Amino acid sequence: MSDSPIKKCLFPAAGYGTRFLPATKSMPKEMLPVVNKPLIQYGVEEALDAGMSGMAIVTGRGKRAIEDHFDINYELEDQIAGSDKENYLKEIRRIMNQAVFSYTRQIEMKGLGHAILTGETLIGEEPFAVVLADDLCYGGADKGVLAQMVELYKYYRCSIVAIEEVPRNETHKYGVIAGDEIAPGLIRINNMVEKPKPEEAPSNLAIIGRYILTPDIFDIIRQTPPGRNNEVQITDALLTQAKQGRVLGYKFKGKRFDCGSVPGFIEATRFFFENVYKE
Repeated sequence: MSDSPIKKCLFPAAGYGTRFLPATKSMPKEMLPVVNKPLIQYGVEEALDAGMSGMAIVTGRGKRAIEDHFDINYELEDQIAGSDKENYLKEIRRIMNQAVFSYTRQIEMKGLGHAILTGETLIGEEPFAVVLADDLCYGGADKGVLAQMVELYKYYRCSIVAIEEVPRNETHKYGVIAGDEIAPGLIRINNMVEKPKPEEAPSNLAIIGRYILTPDIFDIIRQTPPGRNNEVQITDALLTQAKQGRVLGYKFKGKRFDCGSVPGFIEATRFFFENVYKE
């Protein structure tokens, strides 16, 4: 039995993946393979390694492949039974044995905050993690990013976002934070801005797709008006908590690849093939 205080991980997976069209016209972007595994499987493995067993996935139209991936394919398994190819399914079978998957649909795209709120029915009244699958993280020999954040949550018991330094001219792609460093690599956040212009950014510390959130975030999201792009932004909701000193930014140990962009996806594929892939 895991001693992690975080038992569930939410995966917002309803987006269209327009930066990868036409590949994502009929295939979920979360199913794009980095070497031999889809992006969402890397995220699920990271959550399992952090002690979480409940995988809550917010999907949308055209996303059935995600559900099928974490299910038994009887015809395929019958065809390869007894052959060397069975080994290729060893990892996904382990995941299916250890994790419980639940799904709900986001009917319309209204921003990440709205996607997280859509997942409330799967999470309930408990702290939870959020993984954006197209931010692929590699912890190396150390703990994965979520496992590192769980250790912090055990002590601080508040919302935590993973952050990293980005070039100033790229702040418009991210939620950007500012605050006071209370320990090496750990910042108590007092300001957050969604996708600011470089000259308006409070720092160059950007939030990446790993969060631990306390359950009061759902009520806060409900009360948060639409922000940038007329969408409900999780950054705006977290700012409400941050003003009460209840959000930490964590400079995680490891590498992160922006697999929502073609260059980042190619970089991740090359890195994982050379450093992680085992045939």
